[in-house]
Amino acid sequence: MESNCGECKLHNYAERKPGSIIAKIWKWHTKWCPGWKAYQQELAKQENEAGAEGTESIEKQ
Repeated sequence: MESNCGECKLHNYAERKPGSIIAKIWKWHTKWCPGWKAYQQELAKQENEAGAEGTESIEKQ
């Protein structure tokens, strides 16, 4: 499942104003939102790929 959380207006607003009621509602919804879970998996995959590229360059030296 591909998510749009990186471009979500609510997500961006919550990041800018973490104490707002919108941010609290957004945080609550992330506990059950399948899109948020997919977004977290996408981020983890990107981190793993970036980490793998970094270790490859070290191994070549």
